[in-house]
Amino acid sequence: MSSKSSQETQKKLGRPSDKAKRAAIVEAAAHSFFDVGFAATSIEQVAATAGVSKVTIYNQFGDKRALFAAAVELECEKMRGHFTLEAMPAGSIRNRLTVIGEAMFLFLSRPEMIQFERRIAAETVAEPVIGEAFLEAGPWRMKRAFSAFLDHASACGELDVPDSALAAEQFVSMCKGMGDLEQRFGVPVSAQDSAKRIAGAVDVFLAAYSAN
Repeated sequence: MSSKSSQETQKKLGRPSDKAKRAAIVEAAAHSFFDVGFAATSIEQVAATAGVSKVTIYNQFGDKRALFAAAVELECEKMRGHFTLEAMPAGSIRNRLTVIGEAMFLFLSRPEMIQFERRIAAETVAEPVIGEAFLEAGPWRMKRAFSAFLDHASACGELDVPDSALAAEQFVSMCKGMGDLEQRFGVPVSAQDSAKRIAGAVDVFLAAYSAN
């Protein structure tokens, strides 16, 4: 076997291991950031949990802020999946918006997400770049994905949305309503109230932006 072929083989064999290491690092970091927050998370602890060296983490991510962004992105991937055309359920635009609203509220109302956002908000007071990193890795990217879905629905003649970024904010705000605030102050929100709020949000949204 030639030297070049040997090197290519080694690279191919190394890729799964590298991907597995990266996945283990991001998963360990996500658990730590959610459990104890950004400031209390150490690269050393993440490395120990993931079973890698600190050098490996620095080589792959550069610094803790980039690792944090990757961890937030991992948590938000499941939410963004609802905005891809491939993941969209069949049915009317009303049905699809309802599915998105339900998934969005469930995602944001998870106890670990509420705890995480509280930690990030507190740490942002001392280090504003942490808040910006969270917004860029999570909410802003999700907003762009939802805006793209609304643009596509408009292009297909299902909606008439002149400003998809604004419309995305309006829909999310209506779906969250007071329920989001209540949960963050320890007041439970019933599934019935959430369903009623989301159905109302879809009604108002379609009244404003339906193409029919």
